[in-house]
Amino acid sequence: MAKALTVQARTSAARHFSVSATSAMPIKSNVAGYAASISADDLKASVQHELHKANPAPGATCPFKPATPVSHVAPSSGKTFDYEAVYEAELQKKHQDKSYRYFNNINRLAGQFPRAHTAKLEDEVTVWCSNDYLGMSKHPVVVETMKATLSKYGAGAGGTRNIAGNGAHHLELESELASLHQKPAALVFSSCYVANDATLSTMAQKLPNCVFLSDSMNHASMIQGIKHSGAKKLIFRHNDTAHLEELLQTLDPSVPKIIAFETVYSMSGTIGKVDEICRLAKKYGALTFLDEVHAVGMYGPHGAGVAEHLDFTENFNRPYDSPIRTTMDQVDIISGTLGKAYGVVGGYIAGSAAFVDMIRSYAPGFIFTTSLPPAIASGAAASIKYLRQSQQERIGQHTNTRTLKAQLAALDIPVVPNPSHIVPVLVGDAEACKAASDELLRAHGIYVQSINYPTVPRGEERLRITPTPGHTEEMMGHLVRSLESVWQRNGLKRTTQWKSEGGCAGVKDGAVDPEPIWTASQLGLVASHSPIADATNIHISSSVGTTRNATSL
Repeated sequence: MAKALTVQARTSAARHFSVSATSAMPIKSNVAGYAASISADDLKASVQHELHKANPAPGATCPFKPATPVSHVAPSSGKTFDYEAVYEAELQKKHQDKSYRYFNNINRLAGQFPRAHTAKLEDEVTVWCSNDYLGMSKHPVVVETMKATLSKYGAGAGGTRNIAGNGAHHLELESELASLHQKPAALVFSSCYVANDATLSTMAQKLPNCVFLSDSMNHASMIQGIKHSGAKKLIFRHNDTAHLEELLQTLDPSVPKIIAFETVYSMSGTIGKVDEICRLAKKYGALTFLDEVHAVGMYGPHGAGVAEHLDFTENFNRPYDSPIRTTMDQVDIISGTLGKAYGVVGGYIAGSAAFVDMIRSYAPGFIFTTSLPPAIASGAAASIKYLRQSQQERIGQHTNTRTLKAQLAALDIPVVPNPSHIVPVLVGDAEACKAASDELLRAHGIYVQSINYPTVPRGEERLRITPTPGHTEEMMGHLVRSLESVWQRNGLKRTTQWKSEGGCAGVKDGAVDPEPIWTASQLGLVASHSPIADATNIHISSSVGTTRNATSL
């Protein structure tokens, strides 16, 4: 019988090499001690040496010699690498170009939203830059659901989805998300950064010779996902569908293609051309990957995002199995977040059943991370269900956005023109933008973070303001007066000055403010037969702090 080498763990502290039962008794080996520091060839030689010792041929010498681990010898000068010096040098670069990020200690108060306190409990401010766009993080429907789940199921998930971290709350959340976007399946991640990165990189690894076509203003998570995939990428100018088509025409029809873009671009407020891009995708055989992170909960009759909003009336009472085909149906893959309008945390994708299952089965960013805690999953599902039915929060937010933009325009304070809920106030200088943010916080009790490079291009620094339904007329008036004071005191450029100098970030001569995505009719600001007003006759808390009927606005 041929001799067979096996490895047996005889004790927890030692392993033994042995041959077949007809061979000599096992002898303790020193090979394991070498394993971490020698090559595979050296390891094989050491094993042969052990076998020779265990059953030597009479009078024969061993032709093999065990390898000796090689230690790393320090340089003769004795000087080691200075790690801290590198860290300090990199930080100094950030300070020099004014892109160093300062994090303020802001603690939002659930019972007084959008108020918060700073490091001192008694030092309260009004938050004007939160991505908790609708205030759902403090909504009783969400909070009470999470409390009940926390009490019953505990704080943590217990593991990855594959190991003890998959429960009814995760499955319910994914079912709710799939239904929201009218897709067969959905998959939840720890964040939408992870969702975008893991999904895009995994897609390219499974689609042979895949090519990405990416909008130039895409979020960092999409850029990283494309980069990690190693696939070829072509970048088209922001929202330039003519340029996109030029690039599509250069590609072989048989090559897999993915067009990656967003709906609401969060720093400028511009809206992706969903209809046009979907038509080009069908024409040239490409998939569409649409990031709706800053749109879910905010747009559409049920909060499914801009893709749903584009066919507002058709989607208002549309059943899941409706034969009507809308823009939302033309999008192949949608990604979104649970951490902005829905007020919780986490990210997700929605698409075909086979696609979602493939990502579930292959994406490391999904497989090898602890799943969302049950309380988070249940709170997110409750928020989605609520916002599918309630228009109150969306209408309040978009009404306040219109009001604020109009008031700033009247004072010639420059706002980057856009049709969304984002109010980007242009400053145009990193140091001045940080100083304006600091002055608002210190002197006026208003928290608006400055947005500098690399989040926006150099020279386009801005204050990114995001009104919520909870901001009252008094709060808005204080914000506008405070901004006017900061602009006067620091001599910051007005809209007219930017225009006279050739313009910046869309604030330029001849620029026309685009019509808001939410029309006056949909908001109930004009007399009409709005499907929202007709169907729900809702009451909303307006920016002037009174309750008004939406149909009478």
